[in-house]
Amino acid sequence: MHTKVSPLPAAPAGGIRLLPLLAAIAIMLGITAWPAALSGPQGVADHWAALALFWAMSAGFVRGVGFVPRHVAWRLLFSSLACLLGLALAVGRLVSLQGGAM
Repeated sequence: MHTKVSPLPAAPAGGIRLLPLLAAIAIMLGITAWPAALSGPQGVADHWAALALFWAMSAGFVRGVGFVPRHVAWRLLFSSLACLLGLALAVGRLVSLQGGAM
């Protein structure tokens, strides 16, 4: 008898993570209510800040509901730390565009 061996390392056990889930919900509701937050001083959309913020939202939802991807690269891209990093990058970008007065 042959058993199939998975080439990928086992994913850690999942479970609801409240902090990333709440961050994702807050981002979703915040951008829905105030889309102008993702624009620069001239009123033009800031695509880099949007990318970082929506990455944070996606990572927050994926990790927040308890899904843990099997592949290491996806696990890193959609982790709680990725949610925090994306949020920090977006806030840093928007603050720098506003000249520090956000």
